[in-house]
Amino acid sequence: MLRVTPILLAVLYALAMYRFSVWRTKRELDNRSTRLADPQLLAVTDRLARALDVQQVPVHIYEIDPVNGLAAPDGRIFITRGFYRKFRAGEVTAEELASVIAHELGHVALGHSRRRMIDFSGQNALRTTLGMVLSRILPGIGPMIAGGLTTLLAASLSRSDEYEADAYAAALLTKAGFGTAPQVSLFEKLDALTKGRAGAAPAWLLSHPKTTDRIRAIRALDARWTQPGDS
Repeated sequence: MLRVTPILLAVLYALAMYRFSVWRTKRELDNRSTRLADPQLLAVTDRLARALDVQQVPVHIYEIDPVNGLAAPDGRIFITRGFYRKFRAGEVTAEELASVIAHELGHVALGHSRRRMIDFSGQNALRTTLGMVLSRILPGIGPMIAGGLTTLLAASLSRSDEYEADAYAAALLTKAGFGTAPQVSLFEKLDALTKGRAGAAPAWLLSHPKTTDRIRAIRALDARWTQPGDS
């Protein structure tokens, strides 16, 4: 029984962290967001809605400065106030913001947004369990190794999600009549918009793939869809 106690404790810890994280995220978003009301952006979200055959695609503005978009575990889509300011300043087009919204819709449709919250809890449980095991084998550095392994695993899963959401967005944007050009042009601006926050870290250590790799994947999809003879 004593041997399995650390595992049971880790599972209980993961469950508690999941419930707390969902509650905290929902409260934060509820308190710091408002419904998007910009007519120009509502026009592009209406086009996305028609492509999805739904009545509307509700989008909210999250009142923080970093340039970002996100999908909440409950399925709501957000763009940050910082991103919206870039649009108002003319640095980002409505079509480019539509590509962000389409990407976040991909995370929702593919189950990433909810799974990521579960993954977060699972990562903490895995880190805790590995730390307990490795600390017995490698005293002092065991927990550090456990943390590193868990971080690498999480980054790999996140990069896979991003590629999948990019592909979903590319298909949706094409169906809505935007094409993939706004998606590519936004990625080409991304480093400048975010002021290169990712730095020079290798791609396999980043939670998001390299921008150049994402552009290449989107262009490959577009080329495949537009080959002569394709319907």
